[in-house]
Amino acid sequence: MRIKKTLGAALLAGAAFSAPTWAQQTPATAPISQTTLDNGLTVIVKPDRRAPTAVHMLWLRVGSMDEVDGTSGVAHVLEHMMFKGTERLLPGEFSRRVAALGGRDNAFTSYDYTGYFQQVPASRLGEAMALQADTFAHNRWSDEEFAKELEVVKEERRMRTDDNPRAVLREQHDAVTFVAAPYRRPVIGWMGDLDALTAQDARDFYRRWYTPANAAVVVVGDVDPQTVFEQARQAYGGVPAQALPERKPRPEPPQLGLRRVEVKAPAEQALVSLAFKAPRLGSLEPSPDNDDALALTVLAAVLDGYAGARLERALTQGPERVADAVNADNGLMGRGPQLFTLSGVPAQGKSAAQVEAALRQQIARIARDGVAEDELARVKTQWTASQIYQRDSVMAQAQQLGHLWALGMPLDGDERLIARLREISATQVQAAAAKYFGDDQLTVATLDPQPRDPHAKPRVPVAGARH
Repeated sequence: MRIKKTLGAALLAGAAFSAPTWAQQTPATAPISQTTLDNGLTVIVKPDRRAPTAVHMLWLRVGSMDEVDGTSGVAHVLEHMMFKGTERLLPGEFSRRVAALGGRDNAFTSYDYTGYFQQVPASRLGEAMALQADTFAHNRWSDEEFAKELEVVKEERRMRTDDNPRAVLREQHDAVTFVAAPYRRPVIGWMGDLDALTAQDARDFYRRWYTPANAAVVVVGDVDPQTVFEQARQAYGGVPAQALPERKPRPEPPQLGLRRVEVKAPAEQALVSLAFKAPRLGSLEPSPDNDDALALTVLAAVLDGYAGARLERALTQGPERVADAVNADNGLMGRGPQLFTLSGVPAQGKSAAQVEAALRQQIARIARDGVAEDELARVKTQWTASQIYQRDSVMAQAQQLGHLWALGMPLDGDERLIARLREISATQVQAAAAKYFGDDQLTVATLDPQPRDPHAKPRVPVAGARH
C-alpha cells in the first residue's frame, strides 16, 4: 500500500472530476454482492451507475511468489501467453475482439497475484466475460509462439530493469534483504531463468494454479448483480473444478545483523535505499502485529505522505539540504513479509552516507519526540479524501476489490482499513518508530553511479509488450 501515490492520484482525480448531470441524479454505488459458483469460482459485483460502462476483471491468487527456483518469471510469462490463443481464438484475437466491442484490455502480474481486465460498454459485458472465460479454461499455444513471446519478455526485462539503474538497485536490494521468502526473486524473473524457461514450464504453472478455486471475477459498473451472476455461470460455470496444491509457508528467518549491497551502474546520481523488516497486516482485527503495521503506515505518511511532509522539509530544502528527492513507504499488506523503506537521492556535493544518516535521524527524532496531533489529523483527513475520490473510477473500485480478495481481506476492507488507521494514536506511532528501526532489521542498498557509455544506443520499445 503506497499511501502517498494513492493520495496523489485521488486528489488529482478529485480536482479534475465533475460529475455529469445524469450521474448526480442516480445513486453513486450500491452494496457489494458476492457468490461462489459450483466449481469454486468467486464472483464479486459492485454496481456503479454513473456511466454506461463496466469493468470485468479475472483475478488469480498466484504470482511470482508461487514460483520455484529456476523458473522465476514464469507467472509473468504465462500472463503474456494468456493472450496467445485458445481452441477458438488465434494469437492476438482476444484483444482484437475486445476492441471490436468498444473496450480495452490488459493484464498485470505481481508477487502476490495476477489479474486480467477489460473495460467495455455495460451492454457488452457478457461477451467480454465469455472471451476471458475461454482463455481461462482453454489456453492453448504452440512452442514456437511461446519462444517468440519469451523474447518479448526478455526485451521487457532489458528495458525496464537492466537498462534502469534504479530498478537494478531495487532488484539487488530485494535479493539481499530476503533469504528464504520468495520476494527475493524479481517478478519479471532472472535473465538466466528466462533463458532456460520452456513452454512446458508455463503450461505446468497454468495447470497447477489456473483453477476456479484460485480465481475471482470482479465486475464494477452499470450492471445488475443477479444478471452478472447468471452471465458468470454461463461463461465460467463449465470450467472443471480442481483442488489447489498445498502452499508451503516459506517463512523468512530472523535477520541477525546489518546487511549492505553496493550496485555500480551507469547513472547521473547516486541513490540510497534502506529496507527495515516490518510486520504484515494479517487481518483488520486488533493485535500487536496488526496495530504496529498500521502505526508504521501512519509513520510513513507523516514522513512523506503529502507535499511538505517531514522528509521533504528536513532533507530537500534550504542551503544545507542533503537530498534532491526522498521517499518513505510501508508495505503493510501482502501474502509475504513486508518492509518499511526509506530512500533518497543525494544533492550535489552530498554523499549517500549523509543521506542515509539524515533519513535515520528523522526516524530517531520521532522515536524521541513523537509526532504532533495536527500531523496525524492531516494524513487521516487525506486518507478519507482518497477513499471518497477513488469511487470516481470503476477501474479503481474493481482493482481495490480484487486486491482485497487476493490478500484474503474482507471486501469492505477499504473502509475498515481507513477506520483502523484513524484509530492509530501518536503514542503508537512513536512506539513503532522506536521498535522497528535497529541495525539488525536493516538492509541498505547504495547505487554507485558510473559513467555512461557514449556509444550505447537507446533501446527501441519492443512490439507486443503488454504493459
